[in-house]
Amino acid sequence: MEILCDYRTSETIILIVDDVPDNLRYLSCLLSQEGYDVRAAINGPTALTIAQSVNPSLILLDILMPQMDGYEVCRQLKLNPKTYEIPVIFLSALDDVANKINAFEIGGVDYVTKPFHTAEVLARVKTHLTLRNLQRDLQQANRELQSLVNVDGLTRVANRRCFDAYLEQEWNRLGREEDSLSLILCDVDFFKSYNDVYGHLAGDDCLCQIATILKQEARFPVDLVARYGGEEFAVILPNTPAEGAINVADKIRQELNRSRIPHSGSPISQYVTASLGVTTMIPKIGQFAHQIVAIADKALYQAKLEGRDRVCVIETATEIAH
Repeated sequence: MEILCDYRTSETIILIVDDVPDNLRYLSCLLSQEGYDVRAAINGPTALTIAQSVNPSLILLDILMPQMDGYEVCRQLKLNPKTYEIPVIFLSALDDVANKINAFEIGGVDYVTKPFHTAEVLARVKTHLTLRNLQRDLQQANRELQSLVNVDGLTRVANRRCFDAYLEQEWNRLGREEDSLSLILCDVDFFKSYNDVYGHLAGDDCLCQIATILKQEARFPVDLVARYGGEEFAVILPNTPAEGAINVADKIRQELNRSRIPHSGSPISQYVTASLGVTTMIPKIGQFAHQIVAIADKALYQAKLEGRDRVCVIETATEIAH
């Protein structure tokens, strides 16, 4: 299959590392003429500094250098989270199999022997830059796919699958840290009646507005808003004590009331309202994440029994004792 993309742009930085100035000049000139942005280093420590700073797309690395040889430079590159993905092509007059094997074992992607052949150097550089950029494209596509897998298609908040995974993750983390995990369950009051009166398209728009309000109030980076199912939402609040969770739930209810979304089918208000159940736990060994969901669900049910459009809280100490 023919690759149509041309990655020879000014944004493509190639770092050349060689302690022989003539080699540096030759390769720098050669690659600059091809349109690459070339950086040069005459020793290993300088190469590591430049790589950390500019994050080149490719490194051409000599093996035999004083102070720090190419093998050690490559090892340190692969130990650094910021540089470990940069492909390294080794350059060397050493042509024996043992050196080549060593080069590949420590993370090199290719091996070019000296003296250089211009066409070979250019071909290998182009090949590995193409592979590198295709790899980045694939990683980006995978990130986007993962986002689609974890995001509710309508409201653009996390879906149930993401909620379950994140709750389990934070439950285990906060169990180790012995810190608070709070959960809010939010149910739109009389939403079936809303759909009956205004139609499902309006219902979808209503859910999106509510999701936006939830995201505005659960504002810390570790907080997660999820569509739990139908007209029900959940908010995971890690490292949040009960007082903080109640405050967030109250703000959600108040902001929804202020939004004044018409709901003529509601027997308790002319606008859309919501019932919210809140609970807080410090996860313990022998307990499971579904326990906090069950207790928050009881609190939500209590809010509905008491007339809806309110926040109800259940203390977990009593519930867990049962």
